[in-house]
Parts: sequence; structure tokens; C-alpha cells
Amino acid sequence: MDSNTQSETKSLTILLPAGNLPKEMLQVVNRLTEELNLRVYLSTLQNIRVMGIPADQEEMVRNEFAAVGAVFKGPGKFPYPKICIGKQDCKLGLVDTEQLSQKILDKFGDRTNVKPKFKIALAGCPASCSGALIADIGVIATRAGFDMYTGSKGGPHPKVGRRIVRKADEEKVLEVIGKLVDFHDQKTSKKQRFFKLLADPEFPYPEV
Repeated sequence: MDSNTQSETKSLTILLPAGNLPKEMLQVVNRLTEELNLRVYLSTLQNIRVMGIPADQEEMVRNEFAAVGAVFKGPGKFPYPKICIGKQDCKLGLVDTEQLSQKILDKFGDRTNVKPKFKIALAGCPASCSGALIADIGVIATRAGFDMYTGSKGGPHPKVGRRIVRKADEEKVLEVIGKLVDFHDQKTSKKQRFFKLLADPEFPYPEV
């Protein structure tokens, strides 16, 4: 595709809680990709990106998806947690990851002007298939409760950050996420990953 054609197309990223694609939305994806010859990308963050939208059809496509409940990626939105399938579908899973993800979104999902860039991942067991050990905020279920990490990252120089909580219950997980996000907001004037904040003397949690 040449640059002129690329400049005439748009893309939309639809946020999917726990990576679940409702059948009504899947039907719209299927119909519009057929009608407009669109491309679909399943992102590593468990969202769906519809690409190649003709610029003059973008509003129509957006409205079609909004009508079946789509929430679109955009500046200031609280990040949807990336999760593994959890105990409901995995014999190693210790917790219902979808349920915890929804509790996080119920508590924080309505926040606006959330500063970028950080990611949250939930793992239903220490195998951490969701990549909780390379997320800015990682939550890992153990038989004794949840362990929480912060300051981890992927990329060309991946690192496991600081374990800040051990054996937490869900209420504590929500409390810690709230405190971390508030601290990130206070200390961030532009896009910033959590690992850059660990050396701040006011960082609210020591390593445990």
C-alpha cells in the first residue's frame, strides 16, 4: 500500500475487557470487514484493532461498533488489564481473573485524564502467562494470596521490577493499584513507565 493510500485510511482500536469479544461485536466485525475490505489485528493487549477504514467511512464504522457497546482506545483512558484465562478455564489457575479484572475496571475504569503509559496484567497462578512480571503493575495469584509487582517492563531491555506486596486479598490489590496510579499521576507530566519512578524517594512501596 503506497503512502497516499495509507493517508486515506484510518484505524480503530476497540477495548475488550478480559479480552472477551461479544458475539454481537464479532458479527459487526465480520460484516464490516467484508463490506469495506478491512483488516483485523488482535493486539497483544487483548484488544481488537480494525484497520484500513476509508477516511470517509470512519464515523459510520465507529457508530456501528458503538451501537453494540464498543469502547474505543483513546487518550486518558484507564488501561484495561491483560489477563490469563484463570481457574475457570485452566487447571493451574487459582483465581477467577475475569472477575478481578472487572472489579478493577468497576473501581477505576471511569477515571479520565489518566496519564500514559502504563500497563496492568493479572496472572491466575505463578506461571504468569499474562506477562504480569513485565507489566508496570503486575498481580500474580499464589496459594497464599496475591503478590504484586511494579516497575517491570518488556521491550528490548526487559526487567522484572519491585515486588511490593505479598499474600494480599482482592481489597488490598485494589487499594495498591489506586495508590500506584495516583502516584504515577502526581509524578508524571508526560508519557512515562513506572520503572522510571522507582528511585523517587516518595515512592509509596518498598521491595518485599
